[in-house]
Formats: sequence, structure tokens, C-alpha cells
Amino acid sequence: MKARLDQELAFHQTALNLRAYRQELLASNIANADTPNFKARDIDFSQAFRSALGNRMGPLALATTSTGHQQGLGGQPLDRFAQFRGEAQPNVDGNTVDMDIERAAFAENALHYEASLTFINGLLSGMQRAISGQ
Repeated sequence: MKARLDQELAFHQTALNLRAYRQELLASNIANADTPNFKARDIDFSQAFRSALGNRMGPLALATTSTGHQQGLGGQPLDRFAQFRGEAQPNVDGNTVDMDIERAAFAENALHYEASLTFINGLLSGMQRAISGQ
């Protein structure tokens, strides 16, 4: 039963990890909107998600070199998915942050994050009903 629960949640855990990382990148872009020569970064979520899942349906896993290592929440460094965003409109100071794009991406990513949490809540409450025999 535990393996089944882990398998069901692994998909959403991976999505939440990537969404949280993307939110950090977008927040950093917004915070550095006035920083000269700052280059906006983002991830292609679908490509990163496929890569993170690979051929397994699990969370991003840490490489452990000893049996004493504990399993972490995250996994492989997510920075490998980050890419610099090209500038939509040239700036004199070299900054590539477009606040309209950043705000829209931030709001969209937050919405997807909340949707993933809603799916997880539904999955867990469905399993709880099944266990209690309802």
C-alpha cells in the first residue's frame, strides 16, 4: 500500500519541486528588474518535467554514496534546467527583465502550483475515504 501511495504522489512531488524552483527564479527576476546587466532566467517547465521524470515516475532523487545518507526532498540540482531569457525589448543598461512577462509567468506558475496541491489533496482524501470504507 505504501509503495502505491508513493508512486501516486511521486508525479505531483516532482511537479511541485519544479514549480517551486521556477517561482524562485521568477521572483529573483522581479527583484532584480532594476539591476544593470541582470539577465532574466526561467525554465521550460514541460522539458524540465520530462527530464526530471525520465523513465521513472518518481521525485528528483539525490545521489547517495553511503548507506547512512538520508533521502532528501529535492534531488539533482535544478539549476541545470534554468536558461537565460532573451530580451523582448532592448534596454540601455543590459537588463533583460520585462516586468509584464515576469508578472504573468509568476501568476501562472502560482496557479499551477495551487492546482497541483489541489490534486494531491483530492488524491489523499480519496485514499482516506477508501481506507475508512466510505
